[in-house]
Amino acid sequence: MLTRVKTAVASFVGGIMAGAPDGEQLSGAELPHKFPYMRPAFLGLSPDEIECSADHIARPILILKETKRLPWATGYAEVINAGKSALNEDQACCEVIVVKKRPGGSSTPSKTPTAKRRSSLPNGEGLGLRENSESEGLVFHYWALFDGHAGSGAAVMASRLLQQHIIEQLQDVLDVLRNLASLPPTVLGEEPNHQATPGSNRALTRAASLRGAAGAPGSPCTPPPRFFTEKKIQHESLVIGALENAFKEMDAQIEREKAVYSISGGCTALVVAFVLGKLYVANAGDSRAIIIRNGEIIPVSSEFTPESERQRLQFLGYMHPHLLGGEFTHLEFPRRVQRNEVGKKMLYRDFTMTGWAYKTIEDEDLRFPLIYGEGKKVKVYNLTQYEHGADDVLVMGTDGLWDVLSNEEVAESVTSFLANCDPDDLHRYTMAAQDLVMRARGVLRDRGWRITNDRLGSGDDISVYIIPLMYGNRQQ
Repeated sequence: MLTRVKTAVASFVGGIMAGAPDGEQLSGAELPHKFPYMRPAFLGLSPDEIECSADHIARPILILKETKRLPWATGYAEVINAGKSALNEDQACCEVIVVKKRPGGSSTPSKTPTAKRRSSLPNGEGLGLRENSESEGLVFHYWALFDGHAGSGAAVMASRLLQQHIIEQLQDVLDVLRNLASLPPTVLGEEPNHQATPGSNRALTRAASLRGAAGAPGSPCTPPPRFFTEKKIQHESLVIGALENAFKEMDAQIEREKAVYSISGGCTALVVAFVLGKLYVANAGDSRAIIIRNGEIIPVSSEFTPESERQRLQFLGYMHPHLLGGEFTHLEFPRRVQRNEVGKKMLYRDFTMTGWAYKTIEDEDLRFPLIYGEGKKVKVYNLTQYEHGADDVLVMGTDGLWDVLSNEEVAESVTSFLANCDPDDLHRYTMAAQDLVMRARGVLRDRGWRITNDRLGSGDDISVYIIPLMYGNRQQ
Protein backbone atom coordinates (compact mmCIF):
# COMPACT_ATOMS: atom_id res chain seq x y z
CA MET A 1 0.00 0.00 0.00
CA LEU A 2 1.47 2.85 1.43
CA THR A 3 3.34 5.89 1.93
CA ARG A 4 4.64 5.70 5.45
CA VAL A 5 4.42 9.26 6.66
CA LYS A 6 6.33 9.57 9.92
CA THR A 7 5.04 12.95 11.00
CA ALA A 8 7.65 14.83 13.01
CA VAL A 9 5.17 16.98 14.89
CA ALA A 10 6.06 16.75 18.56
CA SER A 11 2.45 16.14 19.64
CA PHE A 12 -0.76 15.71 17.73
CA VAL A 13 -3.77 17.23 19.43
CA GLY A 14 -2.57 19.00 22.49
CA GLY A 15 -1.09 17.74 25.70
CA ILE A 16 -2.70 16.06 28.66
CA MET A 17 -4.87 18.43 30.63
CA ALA A 18 -5.57 18.21 34.31
CA GLY A 19 -8.95 16.90 35.35
CA ALA A 20 -10.96 14.58 37.50
CA PRO A 21 -9.85 10.93 37.87
CA ASP A 22 -12.04 9.73 35.01
CA GLY A 23 -10.46 12.29 32.68
CA GLU A 24 -13.79 13.65 31.48
CA GLN A 25 -14.28 16.63 33.83
CA LEU A 26 -12.05 19.66 33.26
CA SER A 27 -11.43 22.74 35.33
CA GLY A 28 -13.31 24.59 32.60
CA ALA A 29 -16.38 22.40 33.00
CA GLU A 30 -18.60 25.41 32.51
CA LEU A 31 -17.46 25.65 28.88
CA PRO A 32 -19.71 24.05 26.25
CA HIS A 33 -18.55 20.88 24.52
CA LYS A 34 -17.28 21.24 20.96
CA PHE A 35 -18.78 17.86 20.12
CA PRO A 36 -20.68 15.43 22.36
CA TYR A 37 -19.20 12.05 23.22
CA MET A 38 -20.13 9.42 20.64
CA ARG A 39 -19.07 6.18 19.05
CA PRO A 40 -18.11 6.09 15.35
CA ALA A 41 -21.04 7.24 13.24
CA PHE A 42 -20.71 4.29 10.85
CA LEU A 43 -21.65 1.90 13.68
CA GLY A 44 -25.13 3.41 13.70
CA LEU A 45 -25.60 2.95 17.46
CA SER A 46 -28.56 4.32 19.41
CA PRO A 47 -27.95 6.19 22.71
CA ASP A 48 -29.00 3.06 24.60
CA GLU A 49 -26.55 0.93 22.64
CA ILE A 50 -23.75 3.44 23.32
CA GLU A 51 -24.54 3.24 27.04
CA CYS A 52 -24.50 -0.57 26.97
CA SER A 53 -21.17 -0.55 25.13
CA ALA A 54 -19.58 1.19 28.14
CA ASP A 55 -19.87 -1.90 30.38
CA HIS A 56 -16.35 -2.32 31.77
CA ILE A 57 -17.16 -5.78 33.16
CA ALA A 58 -18.75 -7.44 30.12
CA ARG A 59 -16.72 -5.42 27.58
CA PRO A 60 -18.95 -6.22 24.59
CA ILE A 61 -17.22 -6.11 21.21
CA LEU A 62 -18.94 -3.71 18.81
CA ILE A 63 -18.92 -4.46 15.08
CA LEU A 64 -20.58 -3.08 11.97
CA LYS A 65 -24.27 -3.74 11.55
CA GLU A 66 -25.46 -5.71 8.53
CA THR A 67 -26.55 -2.60 6.64
CA LYS A 68 -23.63 -0.37 7.62
CA ARG A 69 -20.73 -1.68 5.58
CA LEU A 70 -17.73 0.56 4.96
CA PRO A 71 -15.95 1.21 1.63
CA TRP A 72 -14.00 -1.75 0.22
CA ALA A 73 -15.95 -4.04 2.61
CA THR A 74 -13.64 -2.79 5.36
CA GLY A 75 -13.96 -4.64 8.65
CA TYR A 76 -14.15 -2.84 11.98
CA ALA A 77 -14.45 -3.84 15.62
CA GLU A 78 -13.87 -2.14 18.96
CA VAL A 79 -14.13 -2.75 22.70
CA ILE A 80 -13.99 -0.47 25.74
CA ASN A 81 -11.26 -0.63 28.37
CA ALA A 82 -11.45 -2.60 31.62
CA GLY A 83 -12.08 0.47 33.75
CA LYS A 84 -9.15 2.84 33.35
CA SER A 85 -11.48 5.60 32.08
CA ALA A 86 -15.23 6.12 32.23
CA LEU A 87 -15.62 6.32 28.45
CA ASN A 88 -14.01 4.67 25.45
CA GLU A 89 -11.24 7.12 24.54
CA ASP A 90 -10.68 5.59 21.07
CA GLN A 91 -12.46 7.12 18.11
CA ALA A 92 -12.67 6.12 14.45
CA CYS A 93 -13.75 7.69 11.18
CA CYS A 94 -14.10 6.39 7.63
CA GLU A 95 -15.34 8.40 4.67
CA VAL A 96 -15.18 8.73 0.90
CA ILE A 97 -14.94 12.37 -0.15
CA VAL A 98 -14.63 14.25 -3.43
CA VAL A 99 -12.46 17.36 -3.49
CA LYS A 100 -14.18 19.56 -6.07
CA LYS A 101 -13.04 22.60 -7.93
CA ARG A 102 -15.00 25.83 -7.51
CA PRO A 103 -15.78 28.01 -10.52
CA GLY A 104 -12.76 30.22 -11.02
CA GLY A 105 -10.13 27.63 -10.21
CA SER A 106 -10.32 27.12 -6.45
CA SER A 107 -11.51 23.89 -4.89
CA THR A 108 -13.98 22.83 -2.27
CA PRO A 109 -14.34 19.54 -0.40
CA SER A 110 -17.62 17.71 -0.19
CA LYS A 111 -18.54 14.50 1.53
CA THR A 112 -20.22 12.07 -0.76
CA PRO A 113 -23.84 11.55 0.29
CA THR A 114 -24.70 8.25 1.90
CA ALA A 115 -26.06 6.74 -1.30
CA LYS A 116 -22.99 7.64 -3.27
CA ARG A 117 -20.69 6.44 -0.51
CA ARG A 118 -22.37 3.03 -0.69
CA SER A 119 -21.64 2.95 -4.43
CA SER A 120 -17.99 2.72 -3.37
CA LEU A 121 -18.62 -0.75 -1.96
CA PRO A 122 -17.68 -3.97 -3.78
CA ASN A 123 -21.24 -4.37 -5.15
CA GLY A 124 -20.61 -1.63 -7.69
CA GLU A 125 -17.38 -0.48 -6.09
CA GLY A 126 -16.65 3.15 -6.86
CA LEU A 127 -18.44 3.23 -10.20
CA GLY A 128 -20.25 6.50 -9.59
CA LEU A 129 -17.24 8.16 -8.04
CA ARG A 130 -14.82 6.92 -10.68
CA GLU A 131 -17.04 8.00 -13.59
CA ASN A 132 -17.40 11.51 -12.23
CA SER A 133 -13.95 12.03 -10.75
CA GLU A 134 -12.52 13.61 -13.89
CA SER A 135 -15.24 16.27 -13.99
CA GLU A 136 -15.94 16.68 -10.26
CA GLY A 137 -12.50 16.56 -8.70
CA LEU A 138 -10.34 14.17 -6.72
CA VAL A 139 -11.78 11.11 -4.95
CA PHE A 140 -10.28 10.64 -1.51
CA HIS A 141 -10.75 7.52 0.68
CA TYR A 142 -10.05 8.04 4.37
CA TRP A 143 -9.68 5.73 7.37
CA ALA A 144 -8.57 7.04 10.77
CA LEU A 145 -8.12 5.94 14.38
CA PHE A 146 -7.64 8.29 17.33
CA ASP A 147 -6.59 7.23 20.84
CA GLY A 148 -7.50 9.79 23.49
CA HIS A 149 -5.37 10.48 26.54
CA ALA A 150 -6.84 11.94 29.75
CA GLY A 151 -10.25 12.22 28.16
CA SER A 152 -12.11 11.60 24.93
CA GLY A 153 -12.75 15.21 23.86
CA ALA A 154 -9.73 15.74 21.61
CA ALA A 155 -10.18 12.32 19.95
CA VAL A 156 -13.85 13.05 19.23
CA MET A 157 -12.97 16.44 17.77
CA ALA A 158 -10.16 15.06 15.61
CA SER A 159 -12.43 12.29 14.31
CA ARG A 160 -14.87 14.96 13.15
CA LEU A 161 -12.46 17.52 11.71
CA LEU A 162 -9.05 16.13 10.71
CA GLN A 163 -10.31 14.95 7.33
CA GLN A 164 -11.47 18.48 6.56
CA HIS A 165 -8.00 19.83 7.23
CA ILE A 166 -6.55 17.18 4.92
CA ILE A 167 -8.98 18.13 2.19
CA GLU A 168 -8.22 21.82 2.57
CA GLN A 169 -4.53 21.04 2.14
CA LEU A 170 -5.29 18.93 -0.94
CA GLN A 171 -7.29 21.84 -2.38
CA ASP A 172 -4.11 23.88 -2.61
CA VAL A 173 -2.52 21.30 -4.91
CA LEU A 174 -5.58 19.83 -6.62
CA ASP A 175 -4.74 21.09 -10.10
CA VAL A 176 -1.15 19.91 -9.73
CA LEU A 177 -2.22 16.44 -8.55
CA ARG A 178 -4.61 16.05 -11.47
CA ASN A 179 -1.81 16.76 -13.93
CA LEU A 180 0.26 13.62 -13.47
CA ALA A 181 1.93 14.05 -16.86
CA SER A 182 4.14 16.86 -15.52
CA LEU A 183 6.12 17.18 -12.32
CA PRO A 184 4.80 19.73 -9.80
CA PRO A 185 6.08 23.22 -10.65
CA THR A 186 8.51 24.77 -8.19
CA VAL A 187 6.51 28.00 -8.33
CA LEU A 188 2.75 27.81 -8.82
CA GLY A 189 1.71 29.28 -12.14
CA GLU A 190 4.98 28.36 -13.82
CA GLU A 191 5.63 25.37 -16.00
CA PRO A 192 7.77 22.69 -14.30
CA ASN A 193 11.47 23.22 -14.95
CA HIS A 194 12.99 20.26 -16.78
CA GLN A 195 16.13 22.08 -17.92
CA ALA A 196 18.01 22.03 -14.61
CA THR A 197 20.69 19.66 -15.84
CA PRO A 198 24.24 19.63 -14.49
CA GLY A 199 25.46 21.48 -17.59
CA SER A 200 22.90 24.29 -17.49
CA ASN A 201 23.27 27.79 -16.05
CA ARG A 202 20.73 26.87 -13.40
CA ALA A 203 22.97 24.11 -12.14
CA LEU A 204 25.94 26.22 -11.13
CA THR A 205 27.91 24.91 -8.22
CA ARG A 206 28.23 27.03 -5.13
CA ALA A 207 31.93 27.54 -5.85
CA ALA A 208 31.22 28.81 -9.35
CA SER A 209 28.55 31.19 -8.16
CA LEU A 210 30.85 32.62 -5.47
CA ARG A 211 33.64 33.14 -8.05
CA GLY A 212 31.33 35.28 -10.16
CA ALA A 213 31.19 32.92 -13.12
CA ALA A 214 28.67 33.47 -15.88
CA GLY A 215 25.27 33.22 -14.33
CA ALA A 216 26.60 33.99 -10.85
CA PRO A 217 25.14 36.72 -8.63
CA GLY A 218 25.99 40.13 -10.04
CA SER A 219 26.80 38.87 -13.53
CA PRO A 220 25.40 41.32 -16.14
CA CYS A 221 24.85 38.55 -18.66
CA THR A 222 22.39 36.31 -16.96
CA PRO A 223 19.54 36.40 -14.44
CA PRO A 224 20.31 35.46 -10.82
CA PRO A 225 21.30 31.81 -10.47
CA ARG A 226 19.28 29.09 -8.84
CA PHE A 227 22.34 28.18 -6.75
CA PHE A 228 21.86 24.43 -6.94
CA THR A 229 20.30 22.01 -9.36
CA GLU A 230 16.57 22.27 -8.96
CA LYS A 231 15.03 19.27 -7.22
CA LYS A 232 12.36 17.28 -8.97
CA ILE A 233 9.51 16.92 -6.48
CA GLN A 234 7.09 14.04 -7.07
CA HIS A 235 3.30 14.28 -6.82
CA GLU A 236 3.20 11.86 -3.90
CA SER A 237 5.37 14.29 -1.89
CA LEU A 238 2.56 16.84 -2.14
CA VAL A 239 0.10 14.36 -0.65
CA ILE A 240 2.56 13.63 2.15
CA GLY A 241 2.97 17.35 2.77
CA ALA A 242 -0.81 17.81 2.82
CA LEU A 243 -1.17 15.14 5.50
CA GLU A 244 1.64 16.55 7.61
CA ASN A 245 0.31 20.10 7.44
CA ALA A 246 -3.22 18.89 8.20
CA PHE A 247 -1.94 17.30 11.41
CA LYS A 248 -0.37 20.62 12.41
CA GLU A 249 -3.56 22.54 11.60
CA MET A 250 -5.65 20.09 13.65
CA ASP A 251 -3.24 20.44 16.54
CA ALA A 252 -3.42 24.23 16.35
CA GLN A 253 -7.22 24.24 16.15
CA ILE A 254 -7.62 22.09 19.25
CA GLU A 255 -5.14 24.21 21.17
CA ARG A 256 -6.97 27.35 20.06
CA GLU A 257 -10.48 26.13 20.78
CA LYS A 258 -9.68 24.75 24.22
CA ALA A 259 -10.07 28.36 25.35
CA VAL A 260 -13.74 28.42 24.35
CA TYR A 261 -14.85 24.77 24.43
CA SER A 262 -14.52 21.92 26.89
CA ILE A 263 -12.16 19.63 24.98
CA SER A 264 -10.66 17.05 27.31
CA GLY A 265 -7.21 15.58 26.92
CA GLY A 266 -5.18 14.97 23.80
CA CYS A 267 -4.94 12.08 21.35
CA THR A 268 -2.82 10.16 18.90
CA ALA A 269 -3.80 9.74 15.26
CA LEU A 270 -3.32 7.04 12.64
CA VAL A 271 -4.60 7.89 9.16
CA VAL A 272 -4.72 5.86 5.96
CA ALA A 273 -5.54 7.79 2.80
CA PHE A 274 -6.15 6.36 -0.66
CA VAL A 275 -5.30 9.00 -3.27
CA LEU A 276 -4.63 8.46 -6.97
CA GLY A 277 -3.98 4.75 -6.70
CA LYS A 278 -1.68 4.93 -3.66
CA LEU A 279 -2.27 4.41 0.02
CA TYR A 280 -0.62 6.81 2.44
CA VAL A 281 -0.20 6.26 6.16
CA ALA A 282 0.25 9.20 8.56
CA ASN A 283 0.92 8.37 12.20
CA ALA A 284 1.34 10.50 15.30
CA GLY A 285 1.58 8.34 18.39
CA ASP A 286 1.67 4.67 19.27
CA SER A 287 -1.07 3.22 17.08
CA ARG A 288 0.17 1.00 14.27
CA ALA A 289 -0.59 -0.32 10.80
CA ILE A 290 0.76 -3.33 8.94
CA ILE A 291 0.09 -4.91 5.56
CA ILE A 292 -0.32 -8.65 5.22
CA ARG A 293 0.34 -9.70 1.62
CA ASN A 294 0.81 -13.31 0.59
CA GLY A 295 1.55 -14.09 4.22
CA GLU A 296 4.33 -11.48 4.36
CA ILE A 297 4.22 -8.73 7.02
CA ILE A 298 4.99 -5.21 5.79
CA PRO A 299 5.16 -2.59 8.57
CA VAL A 300 3.79 0.69 7.27
CA SER A 301 3.87 2.95 10.31
CA SER A 302 6.04 3.63 13.30
CA GLU A 303 6.20 6.06 16.16
CA PHE A 304 6.92 9.50 14.78
CA THR A 305 10.32 11.00 15.41
CA PRO A 306 12.50 13.39 13.38
CA GLU A 307 13.90 10.92 10.88
CA SER A 308 16.91 12.70 9.47
CA GLU A 309 19.79 15.02 10.23
CA ARG A 310 18.06 17.46 7.92
CA GLN A 311 15.05 17.69 10.24
CA ARG A 312 17.22 17.96 13.35
CA LEU A 313 19.17 20.90 11.93
CA GLN A 314 16.01 22.60 10.70
CA PHE A 315 14.49 22.24 14.16
CA LEU A 316 17.55 23.81 15.75
CA GLY A 317 17.38 26.68 13.28
CA TYR A 318 13.71 27.17 14.07
CA MET A 319 14.21 27.11 17.84
CA HIS A 320 17.41 29.20 17.85
CA PRO A 321 17.28 31.55 14.84
CA HIS A 322 20.16 33.61 16.26
CA LEU A 323 22.45 30.70 15.39
CA LEU A 324 21.70 31.34 11.72
CA GLY A 325 23.09 34.87 11.96
CA GLY A 326 20.38 36.38 9.79
CA GLU A 327 22.00 34.85 6.70
CA PHE A 328 20.29 31.48 6.48
CA THR A 329 16.72 30.21 6.50
CA HIS A 330 15.75 26.98 8.28
CA LEU A 331 13.20 26.25 5.53
CA GLU A 332 14.11 24.04 2.59
CA PHE A 333 13.17 24.91 -0.99
CA PRO A 334 13.79 22.94 -4.21
CA ARG A 335 16.28 25.67 -5.19
CA ARG A 336 17.49 29.11 -4.17
CA VAL A 337 14.64 31.64 -4.07
CA GLN A 338 14.92 34.66 -6.37
CA ARG A 339 13.77 38.17 -5.50
CA ASN A 340 11.24 38.34 -8.32
CA GLU A 341 9.49 35.34 -6.75
CA VAL A 342 8.52 37.17 -3.55
CA GLY A 343 4.73 37.02 -3.26
CA LYS A 344 4.48 33.85 -5.36
CA LYS A 345 3.85 30.35 -3.99
CA MET A 346 6.84 28.00 -4.01
CA LEU A 347 7.39 24.44 -2.83
CA TYR A 348 8.94 24.17 0.64
CA ARG A 349 9.23 21.95 3.69
CA ASP A 350 10.21 22.50 7.32
CA PHE A 351 11.42 20.25 10.14
CA THR A 352 7.97 18.73 10.65
CA MET A 353 7.70 17.53 7.06
CA THR A 354 9.01 14.75 4.87
CA GLY A 355 6.66 15.80 2.08
CA TRP A 356 6.33 19.16 0.37
CA ALA A 357 3.74 21.95 0.20
CA TYR A 358 3.44 25.46 -1.21
CA LYS A 359 3.99 28.68 0.74
CA THR A 360 3.94 32.35 -0.26
CA ILE A 361 7.51 33.57 -0.55
CA GLU A 362 8.55 36.41 1.77
CA ASP A 363 11.67 38.56 1.88
CA GLU A 364 13.23 36.45 4.64
CA ASP A 365 13.04 33.40 2.37
CA LEU A 366 15.69 34.99 0.13
CA ARG A 367 18.37 33.96 2.62
CA PHE A 368 20.71 31.08 1.89
CA PRO A 369 19.14 27.67 2.63
CA LEU A 370 20.53 26.04 5.75
CA ILE A 371 19.73 22.63 4.27
CA TYR A 372 20.08 21.28 0.79
CA GLY A 373 19.79 17.58 0.11
CA GLU A 374 17.37 14.69 0.38
CA GLY A 375 16.42 13.22 3.74
CA LYS A 376 15.34 9.65 4.25
CA LYS A 377 13.01 8.52 1.48
CA VAL A 378 9.34 8.11 2.35
CA LYS A 379 8.13 4.66 1.35
CA VAL A 380 5.14 4.46 -0.94
CA TYR A 381 3.00 1.40 -1.43
CA ASN A 382 1.45 1.64 -4.88
CA LEU A 383 -1.60 -0.56 -5.19
CA THR A 384 -1.35 -0.67 -8.96
CA GLN A 385 1.98 -2.52 -8.75
CA TYR A 386 0.45 -5.61 -7.15
CA GLU A 387 -2.49 -7.86 -7.83
CA HIS A 388 -3.91 -8.45 -4.37
CA GLY A 389 -5.87 -11.49 -3.33
CA ALA A 390 -8.87 -11.68 -1.04
CA ASP A 391 -6.66 -12.30 2.01
CA ASP A 392 -4.27 -9.38 1.41
CA VAL A 393 -5.21 -6.73 3.96
CA LEU A 394 -4.05 -3.67 5.84
CA VAL A 395 -4.57 -3.88 9.61
CA MET A 396 -4.90 -0.66 11.63
CA GLY A 397 -5.09 -0.81 15.41
CA THR A 398 -4.74 1.37 18.48
CA ASP A 399 -2.18 0.49 21.13
CA GLY A 400 -4.69 -1.63 23.01
CA LEU A 401 -4.11 -4.24 20.30
CA TRP A 402 -0.34 -3.93 19.88
CA ASP A 403 0.42 -3.83 23.61
CA VAL A 404 -0.44 -7.53 23.88
CA LEU A 405 -0.06 -8.93 20.34
CA SER A 406 3.01 -8.74 18.10
CA ASN A 407 2.92 -8.08 14.35
CA GLU A 408 3.41 -11.81 13.81
CA GLU A 409 0.58 -12.78 16.15
CA VAL A 410 -1.79 -10.31 14.49
CA ALA A 411 -0.86 -11.56 11.04
CA GLU A 412 -1.32 -15.20 12.08
CA SER A 413 -4.71 -14.44 13.61
CA VAL A 414 -6.03 -12.56 10.58
CA THR A 415 -4.58 -14.95 8.00
CA SER A 416 -5.88 -18.10 9.70
CA PHE A 417 -9.33 -16.60 10.24
CA LEU A 418 -9.72 -15.40 6.63
CA ALA A 419 -8.54 -18.78 5.33
CA ASN A 420 -11.60 -20.38 6.91
CA CYS A 421 -14.08 -17.85 5.46
CA ASP A 422 -15.91 -17.81 2.14
CA PRO A 423 -13.85 -15.44 -0.08
CA ASP A 424 -17.09 -13.98 -1.44
CA ASP A 425 -18.49 -13.17 1.99
CA LEU A 426 -18.28 -9.38 2.33
CA HIS A 427 -18.58 -9.60 6.12
CA ARG A 428 -15.46 -11.75 6.50
CA TYR A 429 -13.28 -8.72 7.28
CA THR A 430 -15.55 -7.47 10.05
CA MET A 431 -15.65 -10.97 11.52
CA ALA A 432 -11.85 -11.12 11.31
CA ALA A 433 -11.65 -7.75 13.10
CA GLN A 434 -14.00 -9.02 15.79
CA ASP A 435 -11.90 -12.16 16.26
CA LEU A 436 -8.71 -10.08 16.49
CA VAL A 437 -10.19 -7.76 19.13
CA MET A 438 -11.41 -10.79 21.07
CA ARG A 439 -7.92 -12.30 21.04
CA ALA A 440 -6.38 -9.09 22.36
CA ARG A 441 -9.07 -8.54 25.00
CA GLY A 442 -9.05 -12.14 26.17
CA VAL A 443 -11.42 -13.77 28.64
CA LEU A 444 -12.25 -12.48 32.12
CA ARG A 445 -10.98 -14.85 34.81
CA ASP A 446 -10.27 -14.62 38.53
CA ARG A 447 -6.96 -12.93 37.81
CA GLY A 448 -8.24 -10.49 35.22
CA TRP A 449 -8.47 -10.59 31.42
CA ARG A 450 -6.29 -13.37 30.01
CA ILE A 451 -5.23 -14.33 26.49
CA THR A 452 -3.23 -17.21 24.98
CA ASN A 453 -0.80 -18.99 27.31
CA ASP A 454 -2.45 -17.29 30.29
CA ARG A 455 -0.85 -13.97 29.39
CA LEU A 456 -2.46 -10.75 30.59
CA GLY A 457 -4.96 -9.46 28.04
CA SER A 458 -5.40 -5.85 27.04
CA GLY A 459 -7.18 -3.69 29.60
CA ASP A 460 -7.09 -0.72 27.24
CA ASP A 461 -9.59 0.44 24.63
CA ILE A 462 -9.07 -1.53 21.40
CA SER A 463 -10.10 -0.39 17.91
CA VAL A 464 -9.25 -2.28 14.70
CA TYR A 465 -9.77 -1.82 10.96
CA ILE A 466 -9.10 -4.63 8.50
CA ILE A 467 -8.98 -3.18 4.98
CA PRO A 468 -8.93 -5.61 2.02
CA LEU A 469 -6.49 -4.30 -0.59
CA MET A 470 -7.94 -6.04 -3.63
CA TYR A 471 -10.73 -3.46 -3.84
CA GLY A 472 -8.14 -0.75 -4.23
CA ASN A 473 -7.04 -2.44 -7.46
CA ARG A 474 -10.64 -2.28 -8.65
CA GLN A 475 -10.80 1.48 -8.09
CA GLN A 476 -8.32 2.07 -10.89
